[in-house]
Amino acid sequence: MSVKVEKTDNKNELKLEFTIEAKVFEEGMKTVYKKNAKYFNIPGFRKGKVPMNMVEKFYGAEIFYEDTFNEIVPEIYDNAIKEEKLEVVSRPEIDVVQMEKGKDLIFTAIVQTKPDVKLGKYKGISLEKNKYEVTDQTIEHELEHMADRNSRMVTVENRAAKLEDTVVIDFCGSVDGKEFEGGKAENHELKLGSNTFIPGFETQVVGMKTDEEKDINVTFPEEYFSKELAGKDAVFKVKVHEIKEKEVPKIDDEFAKDVSEFDTLKELKADIKAKKEEQNETRSKNELQEAAVKAVAEASEVDIPSGMIEAEVDGMAEDMNNRLAYQGISLEQYLNMIGKTMEEYKKENEEPAKETVKMRLVIEAVAKDAKIEVEQKEIDEKIKELATAYGRKEEELKNNEELKENIENSIKSEKSINYIIDNAKVKEVVAKPEACDCGHDHGKKEEKAEKKTTKKSAKKEETTEEEEKTEKKETKKTKKTTKK
Repeated sequence: MSVKVEKTDNKNELKLEFTIEAKVFEEGMKTVYKKNAKYFNIPGFRKGKVPMNMVEKFYGAEIFYEDTFNEIVPEIYDNAIKEEKLEVVSRPEIDVVQMEKGKDLIFTAIVQTKPDVKLGKYKGISLEKNKYEVTDQTIEHELEHMADRNSRMVTVENRAAKLEDTVVIDFCGSVDGKEFEGGKAENHELKLGSNTFIPGFETQVVGMKTDEEKDINVTFPEEYFSKELAGKDAVFKVKVHEIKEKEVPKIDDEFAKDVSEFDTLKELKADIKAKKEEQNETRSKNELQEAAVKAVAEASEVDIPSGMIEAEVDGMAEDMNNRLAYQGISLEQYLNMIGKTMEEYKKENEEPAKETVKMRLVIEAVAKDAKIEVEQKEIDEKIKELATAYGRKEEELKNNEELKENIENSIKSEKSINYIIDNAKVKEVVAKPEACDCGHDHGKKEEKAEKKTTKKSAKKEETTEEEEKTEKKETKKTKKTTKK
């Protein structure tokens, strides 16, 4: 087998020409025949007992070509990439030049390779580290969330439904006097003000009393997902069975005992403060690392091959699909719900993917330029952590070469980022308190009215929600008082 490597007219692109001996190709054909012999059915022979030469005579030798190519080429290709020490970052574009029994197999593969990085300044750069203070208001805010999570719904009598109530209703919708699919339900729970129903529906339920019946007139939005209903007037017959309101526990020592391991509210507040300070420090560190990488990436130049961007976009789609799986839907189903195609989804993620790839390449370049190395003991320590965390044997993980490579790259990346920060001019700044959109009145209505619209703030809100869930698990006693 021989491989000829040459550059193409495109940057970071190579053309590989493979020549595989005829006898290797024929051996591959025999292997394919043995794997598929049971499927051949030719008159005069028992099924699965047809000789290879008869199969070739009856169907033509070409019947084995494609499977033979797929049988022998992947291993040959991978070995050639390793031997030539090529850093390939794209799927190969294969073109078969010659494939025939008795002749050498000849094919070409065009691949993209990892680009060189023109590294910008990464020593002595100026950075700002956000300092997030834990105020009394922060603690009160968290306590309100804890109380809200431990609230219960109670049935109310002798008053009409109002916003924030949850009503139990029967409804039946019709358009032009005819009921439509999905427009009918019994004993459905609806939180008024949640805006989960058609615009105008919930506001018309406000004011209704238990056992009251009413016709509600609404118009489906023009952009409604069901084209049969979009823009049409509808009438819903509604009956209210029950009105419920949220009963929030009083925040005092008894509350502290019920929701945590502490006996007093003072102790619970101290614990909240300590955890928030730890979370804030982690947040500040992560933001500083992100700022450091971004600053160096912006100062660096690199031509990113399209294959790397495509691979990153595919990875983003796979991650999204895995997250949605926890909600019982696929990415394809989710995109259908929001009226978007997979092509559109991937297109809008190309720029974020490009930024991610660039930052990764820049960090690798910093590691190389700064001669950052990872010691074996660092890898072993991480493997020990993983083994303990997931109940696996250390030796089993140590035999996983791919895992060890990923661990090494991860450690090297973190050390490279820390190297940038250690050699930077870091100024600590007090971060401005963020507005809260949780619905609680924390005494700062102006801040509450300000909404964050950047991707970064959206990410922070998601992080905060996860932190709140974590704290609940850490402070919640076995005793549960919440009733739904």
